[in-house]
Amino acid sequence: MRADRLVAVLMLMRQRGRVTAAELAGELEVSVATARRDLEALSAAGVPVYPQPGRGGGWSLVGGARTDLSGLTAAEARALFLLAGPGAGVSAEVKSALRKLLAALPHTFRAEAEAATDATVIDPVRWGERDRPRPATVELLQSAVVRRRKVRLSYAGRAGESTVRLVDPWGLIDKDGTWYLLAGTERGRRTFRVDRILRAEPTEQPAERPEGLALAAVWTEVVEEIERRRSRTWATVLIEERYLPILRDRFGRHCHTEGPVGGQRLRVRVAAPTPLDLARQLAGWGGLVDVLEPRSVRDHLARIGAELLSRYGAADEG
Repeated sequence: MRADRLVAVLMLMRQRGRVTAAELAGELEVSVATARRDLEALSAAGVPVYPQPGRGGGWSLVGGARTDLSGLTAAEARALFLLAGPGAGVSAEVKSALRKLLAALPHTFRAEAEAATDATVIDPVRWGERDRPRPATVELLQSAVVRRRKVRLSYAGRAGESTVRLVDPWGLIDKDGTWYLLAGTERGRRTFRVDRILRAEPTEQPAERPEGLALAAVWTEVVEEIERRRSRTWATVLIEERYLPILRDRFGRHCHTEGPVGGQRLRVRVAAPTPLDLARQLAGWGGLVDVLEPRSVRDHLARIGAELLSRYGAADEG
């Protein structure tokens, strides 16, 4: 996990003062290219890690080897914990290392560094969507989470309507490349897709955050609620085994293989909120998918097919 390595890199540099990418690669059991990318990531994030060219060079933590992190500025400490923090939710080793790093920080920096640790959760399971580039708004929202400041959002809903809301940002979720903001509003907890945020304006108003809030636990509740809505209708389909990876890519965790049925075909279960949603998603597969049940999905497919035949079936004349 990358967060483990980023913390380990910094701990090694604290001990040695200067290291090479090859030395790190040997210590962490990764390739030299991976070690170099980790060093570059720390440097790009604002942690004072710099390359030393020439013979006997390598990478140094500014100020040389030290027994504490008193050389870090507040912004540098925040940058480090934003990078490494997401790993603490799934790795006891990262959590332990971050506690040690936190204790080594100057007292005045600890509040923001600790907030940065819990600012982001990484959820690697996709919801049947392809990766998207990281929205530019993420960095601004992370800063608002760490500084505990309200943010005014211009947000585009599913129907395209735009609303303006003043929210208390609790944290961000990276769900396999799709980003979400968990926030408190006048109507309670809300989840916002970051790529639908048209504009985010930070304010100096203090944000409210539930006492003892655990971002990962709250996100688990959100996922369970969304999964219940997204899997209300299941259908059983037959598909050739070679197309299964594509079907899984489209339906994500709502695609369960039940087993082979002969002729290199598989019986698969897929889900969506309604029978019509399922029919719309399966219609594009044409004859590659055979829907066995439920009848409601088959009926919607027949209607969609009739509509397409009516519109496009007859060849244009002259």
